[in-house]
Amino acid sequence: MADGIHALQSENEQETSNWRAPLAAGALTAVRGPMLFLGLTFLGIGGLAQQADIGLGPVLLTTVLIWAGPAQVIFIGSIMNGLSLPAIALSISLSSVRLLPMCVSLLPWLRPKKPSLWKSVFLVHQIAVTAWVESIRRLPDMPAEQRLPWFLGFSQTIFAGAFVATVIGYALAVALPKELAAGLLFVTPVYFTLALVRNARDAIDWSALAFGFALTPLARIFLGPGFDLLFIGLVGGTAAWMFKRAVKARAGTSS
Repeated sequence: MADGIHALQSENEQETSNWRAPLAAGALTAVRGPMLFLGLTFLGIGGLAQQADIGLGPVLLTTVLIWAGPAQVIFIGSIMNGLSLPAIALSISLSSVRLLPMCVSLLPWLRPKKPSLWKSVFLVHQIAVTAWVESIRRLPDMPAEQRLPWFLGFSQTIFAGAFVATVIGYALAVALPKELAAGLLFVTPVYFTLALVRNARDAIDWSALAFGFALTPLARIFLGPGFDLLFIGLVGGTAAWMFKRAVKARAGTSS
């Protein structure tokens, strides 16, 4: 992770000093709350992994390679149920499809001056729910040259917190009831929902939330985990956009 930041930063050595303030600001934003909420989730992941008799090394590797709490829970559950590695990989891949709309919406704000495929892959891998919900609110109001370092400061700080929390949860698993470990996994979705409500500013934001909540039960029933969030985002977002267009057209007609 640190090597990726260094490579992105060193593409223009003259601007290295300009990275320090936004990098620190991103890290400070993470420490003020998001890292704590995400850390509680990864306490649960570490505890569940220990109770599933999965070694600390493998579960830490899932934090590095998967970097998504729900997908890591799928990994742990699949190991407990004795699924084959191809089946586990497919399940995790389907679960991670939900992150595609987040990557598509956020990546344009993070393009380095000299973009390349590997840089884009590195940045996309940092985009998880917590990083997305904070970044999509803050990046549009930042100067263009501060967005990338701010995001890296934020994302790497919450990653470090999740990594440490996984170790602590694993060590405390003997004293951590299984039900509590599972309950901690709900902290991030609750935080995500509250952050979306906090970020809602216009009518289209509120209508998107309303359509999303209304579509959730149907998506879970007919699509199941994996494609449900992608469907909700696509259909709910489109419905909110059409609703806004209809409201504007009606307002124009009445005037």
